[in-house]
Order: sequence, then C-alpha cells, then structure tokens
Amino acid sequence: MASAAEQLAANLNLSAFAKAEELKKRIWFTLGALLIYRLGTYIPVPGINPEALAEVFRQQQSGIIGLFNMFSGGAAGRMAIFALNIMPYISASIIMQLMTTVSPTLEQAKKEGEAGRKLINQYTRYLTVVLAALQGYGIAVGLEGSGNVVLDPGMFFRITTVITLVGGTVFLMWLGEQITARGIGNGISLIIFAGIVAELPSAIAGTLELGRQGALSTPLILGVVIMAILVIALIVFVERAQRRIIIQYPKRQVGNRMFQGDSSHLPLKLNTAGVIPPIFASSLLLLPVTVANFSSGQGPAWLNTVTALLGHGQPLYLLLYAAGIIFFAFFYTAIVFNPTDTADNLKKHGGFIPGIRPGERTAQYIDFVLTRVTVVGAIYLTLVCLLPEFLIASTGLPFYFGGTSLLIIVNVTMDTVSQVQGHLLAHQYEGLIKKAKLRGRRR
Repeated sequence: MASAAEQLAANLNLSAFAKAEELKKRIWFTLGALLIYRLGTYIPVPGINPEALAEVFRQQQSGIIGLFNMFSGGAAGRMAIFALNIMPYISASIIMQLMTTVSPTLEQAKKEGEAGRKLINQYTRYLTVVLAALQGYGIAVGLEGSGNVVLDPGMFFRITTVITLVGGTVFLMWLGEQITARGIGNGISLIIFAGIVAELPSAIAGTLELGRQGALSTPLILGVVIMAILVIALIVFVERAQRRIIIQYPKRQVGNRMFQGDSSHLPLKLNTAGVIPPIFASSLLLLPVTVANFSSGQGPAWLNTVTALLGHGQPLYLLLYAAGIIFFAFFYTAIVFNPTDTADNLKKHGGFIPGIRPGERTAQYIDFVLTRVTVVGAIYLTLVCLLPEFLIASTGLPFYFGGTSLLIIVNVTMDTVSQVQGHLLAHQYEGLIKKAKLRGRRR
C-alpha cells in the first residue's frame, strides 16, 4: 500500500499550489533575486571600451575565457560588475573544506555544530574577498595590456576595477545566501543555473546560424541534439538511482503490547555529490588562468605556456578536469555523509543491518558500499562532463552544449522541483492537521 506521503504527492495539483501562500512568496523572491542578478550582468565596469573588449573576446572565446564567460552568464564578455560571478566564493569554499581536514582548529570548529559552521562560513567569506581582489587586480592589469580596451589605464582604473568586481562577488554571495534562506533551491547553484540558461537561446541561435552558413553540417547539429537528449536522460536516471541498504528493527514491547519488528532501508545515491565536483573542478582550472588570455601574449612565458596547455579541449585540461571531478566526488561525499555517525544513530535507535554487527562493523560495511557506489557516480560524472567536451573541441560548438552545463541545468531543476513538492506536501499536511483539530473540537 502507498504511504500517506506518497498519496499526498500523487494528489498535488494546481489548486494545492494556489493555496500555498508561503511557497508563492518564496518563488517570487527567488525570481526577483535572479532578475537582479541578470540586470547586474549588463552593468559594465567603469573605464572600459565595449567595442575593443568585444573584439578581444571574439578572438579568445574558444579558450578557457569562453568557459568562464559561460559560468558568469555572459558577464565576463561584457566585463560587467558580476564578471567574477560566484567563482571566488566556490574556490574559497573548496580551500576551507580542504583546510578542515588538515587544520585541528577548523576540524574542531566543524564538530561544534551551528556555531562552528557559522565560524567556517565567516572565514570562507573573508577568503572570498581576498581571492576576488587578487582576480580583480589580475583582470585589471590584463585589460590594460589588451590594446585599447581600457580608456584611461593607471592605478585609479585598477583600484576601481578591483572594488567593483569584489563588490559584485560579495553581493552575489549574499544574494545566494538569501535565496537559500528565503527562496526555493540552493542559491549558489541557482545563480550559476540562471547564467547558463539565460545565454542558452543565443547559443542555440548562433549554432543554427552556423548551420545556415554551412560552417556546421545538418547531420552534426542533429547529432548534437540527440546527444543532448541522451545525456539529459542519463542524468535524470542516475540522479534518481539509489543503492538501498536494508535496515531491520527488532520487536519492542510498550506496556502490555508487543509490536512487530519493522524494516526500512538506508538510501545511498549513486551521485551523492551532485553538481559540486564539476563546478569545483572547473573553478580550480579557471582560477590560475582567469587573466592569462587578457594579456595577449605579453605576460610571463610560463603563464602563456600554462594557458596554452590548459586550453579548452587540450589533453592536459581534460586530464586535470577528469582528475578534479573524481577527487571532489569522493571528497564531497566524505564531507556530507559520515558512515560512523550513521552507524551510531542506527545503534541508538535499535536498528541493524541483517548479518552485520552493530557499531564499528556496520560503519565499515556502509563505508564499503558507499565507496563502491561513489566509484560508479564518479565514472558517470566524468563521462557526462568529458564526452561532450571532445565533440565541442573538434567541432567548435558553444560550451553551453557541454556535459557540465547540462548536468548543472538538469540537477538544479530537479532539486528545485523536489523542494517545491516538499513545500506543497508540508502545506497539505498542515491542512490535514488543522482539519483534524477542528473535528476534535467539534466532538
């Protein structure tokens, strides 16, 4: 028989949505915040020559700068106040999470619950400002060396550019936190999602124009469409897949009544880390070469060499990208899921895995299963993100048709829809509870 929650989920409809006032407020708040973000991607940094900047990006859009422009929602191509987007915050989060594994102080703070989490978040914000300032200054220097992009080069331009870009990143960091707290979905993921989706129509139009001009053949365009559909289907299938570990609860006596033992399951997702591994891997690859392509070959020799080796589609880029995805798939899974804590909670509530002794042996078994599941998830992420990259590198298609962008779009959409359904379920439960109370009072 279906549970009450499953029955409610089956009965969700537009009438339930119309009555959920809090959910509608959250959705309107999220849409308003994303609209503000999109408006900010069109406000340029002071002192920039738009025509010269557009020419620079036209020459280098096939490299890593084009990938960075995709994640920033086109703001980097327009050198807007949100040109750095949320990437410095993601890089700072990576560094802080790595530091919690090597620093005893941060590791202790992580175990202190809400207070420790707030402390680590504060350190992450400070580090975000530092990284954004370094990247902003590098971009300012790189722009000055890119021909006539800067109208009035000098220290004043560098200071104003750093302040503007750092301010834009800090504002987006705050906006993402507000969306998470007062809106629907994960704010940081939604900001990246909005940037990719907003530029998708122009990417499709550009691809069709290339097909009209004969630069891309019709079979190739159809093949890309079919590939995108297959990748989306694979993402939906794997993201909903679970490895369920059976949990048994013993018989228990309450008063004079004996209750039969119950059985449940512990669900382990194939991809526990979600979209975090490709985003983290991309941000780390973008971090050292954010500014390199702006120097037009006038930078240090080693920097130009690194830029060439890390070009989009280059073997070193693909190798480091795959290694980063695999590493962060295991690393982030270890952060969000602790087998020892799960085993302790099962032991406290009398639950056990059939054939496995409670306590340490249960933790070892869960860790063993989780590791095998994560291997499958890491391989899936690597294939989804890299296979389209080979096609893009060989055909010159826009980055928006890559596996990373499709993974982010599908994952964020599924997560947001599930949160909407959760709010609708909670609203219907509240309605049932109110009706039950009214009936009780009438009796």
